[in-house]
Amino acid sequence: MAFRSSSQIRQDFLDFFAKKGHVITPSAPVVPKDDPTLLFTNAGMNQFKPIFLGDQTDYEQDGKRWARAANTQKCIRVSGKHNDLEEVGIDTYHHTLFEMLGNWSFGNYFKKEAIEWAWELLIDVWGLEENRIYVTVFGGDEEDGLPVDEEAIELWKDHTKIKPNRILKFGKKDNFWEMGDTGPCGPCSEIHIDLRPDEDRARVDGATLVNADDPRVMEIWNLVFIQFNRNSDGTLKTLPAQHVDTGMGFERICAVIQGQKSNYDSDVFEPLLSSIQKLSGLKYGSDEKTDIAMRVIADHARAISFGIADGASPSNDGRGYVIRRILRRAIRYGWDVLNLKKPFIYKLADVLGQQFESVFPELQAQLAYVKSVIKAEEESFLRTLGNGIVLFNELASRVKEISGEDAFKLHDTYGFPIDLTRLMARERNISVDESGFETLMQEQKERARNAGKFAVSDSGLSEWVTVANRTLVPTNFCGYDSLTSQSSILAYRTTGDGRTVQVVFDQTPLYAESGGQVSDSGYLEIRDTDSGHISIPVLDVQKKDDLFIHTLPKLPASPENSVRIVAEKKTRLETQKHHTATHLLHAALREVLGTHVTQKGSLVNQHKLRFDFSHFEALSQNQLDEIEIIVNEKIQENISLSEERDVPVEEARKRGAMMLFGEKYGNKVRVITFDPTFSVELCGGTHVKSTGEIGYFRIVSESSVAAGIRRIEAVGGMAADALLRKEKETLQELAAVCGNAAEPIRYISVLAEEKKQLEKELQKLKMNLAASKLESILSTGESLGDDTTLIKAEIEGQGMNELKQLGYDLINRTGNGTIGLLSSVDTETSKVYLVVTVSEDLVNKGVKAGSLVGVLARKVGGGGGGQSNLATAGGKKPELLPDMLAEANEIVRDLLQKTQ
Repeated sequence: MAFRSSSQIRQDFLDFFAKKGHVITPSAPVVPKDDPTLLFTNAGMNQFKPIFLGDQTDYEQDGKRWARAANTQKCIRVSGKHNDLEEVGIDTYHHTLFEMLGNWSFGNYFKKEAIEWAWELLIDVWGLEENRIYVTVFGGDEEDGLPVDEEAIELWKDHTKIKPNRILKFGKKDNFWEMGDTGPCGPCSEIHIDLRPDEDRARVDGATLVNADDPRVMEIWNLVFIQFNRNSDGTLKTLPAQHVDTGMGFERICAVIQGQKSNYDSDVFEPLLSSIQKLSGLKYGSDEKTDIAMRVIADHARAISFGIADGASPSNDGRGYVIRRILRRAIRYGWDVLNLKKPFIYKLADVLGQQFESVFPELQAQLAYVKSVIKAEEESFLRTLGNGIVLFNELASRVKEISGEDAFKLHDTYGFPIDLTRLMARERNISVDESGFETLMQEQKERARNAGKFAVSDSGLSEWVTVANRTLVPTNFCGYDSLTSQSSILAYRTTGDGRTVQVVFDQTPLYAESGGQVSDSGYLEIRDTDSGHISIPVLDVQKKDDLFIHTLPKLPASPENSVRIVAEKKTRLETQKHHTATHLLHAALREVLGTHVTQKGSLVNQHKLRFDFSHFEALSQNQLDEIEIIVNEKIQENISLSEERDVPVEEARKRGAMMLFGEKYGNKVRVITFDPTFSVELCGGTHVKSTGEIGYFRIVSESSVAAGIRRIEAVGGMAADALLRKEKETLQELAAVCGNAAEPIRYISVLAEEKKQLEKELQKLKMNLAASKLESILSTGESLGDDTTLIKAEIEGQGMNELKQLGYDLINRTGNGTIGLLSSVDTETSKVYLVVTVSEDLVNKGVKAGSLVGVLARKVGGGGGGQSNLATAGGKKPELLPDMLAEANEIVRDLLQKTQ
C-alpha cells in the first residue's frame, strides 16, 4: 500500500463521511465554552452534549440543520478519569493533546450503518488487514438488567467480513459508555488491531490480549450506541431518539496506517522531533533517555500551544494550572536531559502553527501571543528550576524518601508542583511523603489566613504592638459606602528607619492598593483639647492578607483614643472614574478584538488609567476609534452600577463574570456589573454609581509591552477635560502660527510639502558637490605596490547615505587594483562614517571590503561590515580619524600580504 501522509488520512476520514451525508464541523476549542463540568474538551462529542441531553434536536451549520456530523476534534486529557500525563513520553501511545476523528448520528442512523462504515473505511479505504482486527461488544450486566448486545454481534457477522471468533464480549467497565452519573448512555463496540509480528500472533491468540494493556494490541476506534438514559435512581430508560457517537485517535491510526510501531514515528510528530533535534544537537532514536525527553517535549508543546491559543493561559488554578504543569514538565526534561538551559519551547509553536494552519488556524492566527506567553513562563520557571534540581539531586543521592518538608520546600521555594517531584522521584526509585506534604500545604493556607493577627515579621519592621489590650483582627473596609469612619487603633509598629509608623485600625474608609488601583489619599482627624483638631496625613495604605496597613508620619499622641479617618474625596472620585472606565475599556476591547483579550496588568489613579492586555498585533487607528466610541456610548447611556458582595465564586463563574489571569479568588467574591450584557467582572475596587459620572473617555496611547502584550493608556473625568482643554489651546496656538488661516491643516500640509521639496533640492546640491569633489579625489591615489592603488579622503558634510553613493561612483569610475577609503564626520552627533570599496579583481584574490572596514573602524571606536566590494562602518571617536587615515596605507598593505 502506498504511503499516506497524516494530512491525507485526516482528509480521507472527513471525505468518507461527507459522502455519507455528514456535515463536517469545525473543532471546538480545547477550552469548553458554557460547560462548567469540563476542564478541557476531552472527546469529540463534547460540543454535541446539548443534542444528546435533549436540549437540541440536531446540529445547525451554515443555515442548515443536520442529523449527521463528523470532524476532527482537538482534545486534552490530563486530569480526572483520563489522567495520562505521567505516562506521556514514557510509552509511545499516550498523549496530552490528541486529535479525535469522530462521526455522529443524532437520532438518524444507528448500529448497522456505524458498523458497516467503520469496516468500509478501515478495510476498503485504508487497507488494514482483516485478520488483524478484533471487535468487542457489550456482554450484558445483571445489575442493570441488560442482556448481551446480540444486535451488534449479528450486525458484525452479517455486514462485515470479520470472523465470529474475533467478536469478543466484555462487561460494563470496557463496553458500556456513560456521560456521567446520570444522563445518556449505552453499549459500545470497540475495534482493536493486533500489530504483533506473525510469529508472535501464531504463538499467542490475539483475542487474549484485547483489553489486556498490551501496546501491540490496541483499540483504534470506539463506536458508542447511545440508547438509554440513566435516571437519578440508577435505573435505565430507553431513549426515544437513539444516537451514535464514535471516536478514533488520529495519531494512533496514522501510526498504524504508516506501519510505525510508535505514534511518534509517524509524520504527525516528525516536524516537532526534527526541530527538537536541531535545538538540542542530539539525535532521536539513539538513546532511550533522550528519546523519552524528546517525546515529552513534542507532545507537551502541542497541548501548551493549542491550550493557550484556545484561552487556557498558565496560572495557579484550573485549566491554567494544568497548562503550567505540562509546560514545566517539558521544561524540566529539556533542562535535565537535553541540556537546554534557555527558553526553547516557544520556538516549537512556529512549527505547529505552520503544520496545522489549514486544520486548526487559530494557533497561527495568535502565534505571537502564544509564543510570548510560553517564553515568559519558561523564563520564570528556569530562574528557579536549576537550583531546585540541584537540591532534589542532592536529596535523592542520600535518602530513600523525599520528606514532606523537602517536597514542600521544592514546591514553595523552587516552584516544583508535587507531581513533578513525584515524577522525578519515581525515576530515581525513591518515594515521596505526600501526606506530610499535604499537611504542610494546609498549614501554609492557615498561615496565610491568620498572618498578621498577632505579629507580622516583615524585614526592617518591629513587632506589632497592640493597643489597650485590643486584638489584631481583620480590618473592616467601609470605603464602599462611606468616605469617613470613626476608628480605633488595634496595633502599630515602627519602620526600619524610624521615620514612619504603620498602623492597623478596626475599620477604615481608605482603599488599600490592590487590583491595579492605587491607595486612597486621606488623613486622621484627632480631637485635641488645646487646638480643637489636629490632622495626621496617611502616606500609604497596603493590604496584607486581611489587614489594611496605614503608613503615618507619626503615631497619634493618645493611640488608645478613637480617631476619624477621612478619605480625600476628589482623589477617590477621579480614581474610581478611571477604574470604571477600565472595565468599560476591557469589555470594548473584547467586543472589537475578540474574546482572547484578557487583562495582563493595570494601573488606576486619579490622573489616568493604564491597561495591559493580551493581543497579538498593534491596534489600527480604526480599532482604537471604535473602542473609544463604544466606551463613550456606555458613558452617555449613564448605566447604573450593580454591585453584589459575597457572591459564591462558583456562582459568579457560572454567570460569566470576568476572572483575571493570575488572580486568586476566595469562596466569596464581589461582582461589579455595568449592564449584564456588556461588563461583568470580579473586582474589589471602587467605582462610580453610574457611568455618566466619568464624563468623557479618551485613549492617549497604544503600545507594545512585550510580544503578545499590548498597552493602552487613557484618561477620563477631570483628566480628560484637562486633555481636551490642552488640545484646544494647542489648536488655537497652531492657528495663530498659521496666520489664523481658514484651513490651518491645509496650510501646514503645504508647508510640509514645500519643506520636503527643499530637502530634496538640498540633497541634490550635496550630491553634486560631492561628485565634484570626487573628481579631485580620484587624482589622489597612492600606490601600494603590486599594481594596487589606495584612494582615501575625508569629505566634509556628508552623511552615510551620500558617502555610500560616492563609494559606488568610485567603483564605477576606477579600474582594477583599486581600494577606496572615504570618511566623514557628523559634527552634531560626533560620529565617524566610513566607506571602503574594493575592485572586482582584488575581491577575487580574497580582499574583502567588510574585513578591511572592520579593522579601520576599530581605530575610531566602532565597527561595521557589508558586501565584499563595498562596506560601511561607524565610529564614536572622530578625534582619532586623522591617525586612522595616516595608518591606513600600512593596514591595507598588511591585508594584501595576508591574501597573497
